[in-house]
Amino acid sequence: MARKLKTYQTSLGFFDLAIAAPSMKAALEAWGADSNLFHQGAAKESDNPDVIAATMAKPGVVLRRPVGTNRAFSEHAELPTDLGGGGPKKAARKSKSPRPKNPPSRSVDKAAERKAAQAYEREQRRRELEQAKEEAARRKQRERRQQAVDKAQAALDEAEQEHAKRVAAIRAEVEALEKKSQTEDARWDKEKERLEAALRRARG
Repeated sequence: MARKLKTYQTSLGFFDLAIAAPSMKAALEAWGADSNLFHQGAAKESDNPDVIAATMAKPGVVLRRPVGTNRAFSEHAELPTDLGGGGPKKAARKSKSPRPKNPPSRSVDKAAERKAAQAYEREQRRRELEQAKEEAARRKQRERRQQAVDKAQAALDEAEQEHAKRVAAIRAEVEALEKKSQTEDARWDKEKERLEAALRRARG
């Protein structure tokens, strides 16, 4: 069953953020917050009818507006233009003034709430599917890289084995030549001794 959505609001960097989500935890995950902004007092459940209407129209989607303004929330907000002047100070003073006591809007009927909750779940499934696709692509890339590593390692191992065989054959040839050289030295020693004896006899 689709869970009822609530509208949550915070400020991060240059933007105010708002989202329709089933829980504070879901809102924090969508904002990419690495700490609990609600416990820190930096995030809240919104009771602004305009903000609620905007987020319920696109449940699960993070909406933005320039920080310190009262512009409408949208998916693609422009950066604030009055960062250096008195604008932010005025906005800060406004935020400190007592909040108008508007009761939380309950104008959204049950059918609209159900529709928004279903839309949120669709958005969540789309996001999960996108993450699964990205993970599958990363896994495929890791597998391709591992295959390339395995192929290069196999080629190196084969080349090392071939090198070892050639070195062994060369050493065997060197040993055979060494033995042949020793045999020739021994034959020459005997032959030289015989010929020198004959020379001495001839000299008388």
